[in-house]
Amino acid sequence: MKVDWPTPRLGDICDFEGGSQPPKSEFIYDERVGYVRFLQIRDFGSDKNITYIRESKKNRLCCEEDILIGRYGASVGKILSNKAGAYNVALMKTIPNLAIVDRVWFHKFLLSEEFQTPLLNIAARSAQAGFSKDDIYDFPVPVPPLSEQRRIVAILDEAFEGIATAKANAEKNLQNARELFDGHLQTAFSQRNPRWVQRRLQDVCEKITDGTHQTPKYFDSGVVFLSSRNVTSGKIDWENIKYIDEKQHKEMHRRVAPRMGDILLAKNGTTGVAAIVDRDTAFDIYVSLAMIRSRGDVLPKFLLRFINSPVAKLQFNKRLKGVGVPNLHLEEIREVLVQFPESLEDQQMVVDELDELHSKIEGLKDLQRRKLAALDVLKKSLLHQAFSGAL
Repeated sequence: MKVDWPTPRLGDICDFEGGSQPPKSEFIYDERVGYVRFLQIRDFGSDKNITYIRESKKNRLCCEEDILIGRYGASVGKILSNKAGAYNVALMKTIPNLAIVDRVWFHKFLLSEEFQTPLLNIAARSAQAGFSKDDIYDFPVPVPPLSEQRRIVAILDEAFEGIATAKANAEKNLQNARELFDGHLQTAFSQRNPRWVQRRLQDVCEKITDGTHQTPKYFDSGVVFLSSRNVTSGKIDWENIKYIDEKQHKEMHRRVAPRMGDILLAKNGTTGVAAIVDRDTAFDIYVSLAMIRSRGDVLPKFLLRFINSPVAKLQFNKRLKGVGVPNLHLEEIREVLVQFPESLEDQQMVVDELDELHSKIEGLKDLQRRKLAALDVLKKSLLHQAFSGAL
């Protein structure tokens, strides 16, 4: 930091105002005279769930230029703006002294590690993983003259514009890679080859069932228990798991008993996404998962590629039922039509070609992910330079 920059306490250059929390029974979801938009953290990322509350002196209001900070849990330290309304208790509004700090400069300071690191340390020690304005009052803030602040803002804005463009390109390339593989799956499983036959899933499977319909009692250790959230990436997530005890395991395992090579299909949430059991371990599944076991006419890996293809997803989507959170019923899954070569050798050739292509595309996707991570690091580095006087 430059030696000629004063470092007042955060509370000496900025005031803070917490939000309000009216009861949910007072929420309405259509714009109406006498009501104001009610802002929750989710509203800064999407307008899908717009909520309104009655105008009241108890409300805490913000305008679009105001800067707010997430106060609790996974959203602690999020810096939010560009929305107007009454904000809730999970947010804290900043009221910077604009005679001392430029608003845009102050916004960028709040994004920097100089603010975020001590804030997250304090939140981590809190029982609620949150903070109050008293917790951050004494944070030191390196404050250059306003003219210097505006010079720094101009440099950061130009750099961030370039970073945003690079990130948009990388994200587009990532999406293109996903679509490229989906296109190959579409071609592979929609072709009309005279050597291929068409059957219903129930005709080529030994077993199509689902997990327990009862909500289990969970423990800190025991038998692994999986739900649809463990397969939404197309691979089984064996890390973020829950556990049941041996008694529940014995009851559930009598009916389902999943094993290596079985396919687990998400029935609700992110429906129509499947993963193959790639671990020889005892586990059980919730009703949100269907278990599909080939009887041998179709290779499990061929079946997996088909189920994750756009051809199968189109059939799954047409069969979704229910209001609110649509889901797949077992009888609908059993009726899905699959095309495949009768020869297992020909099936293996299709699997090998798709596996090779998938490996190459995963390499391309990994490259784009590394680019995105590097751009995030660059942005943090620029912010650190800005608030340590190195720009």
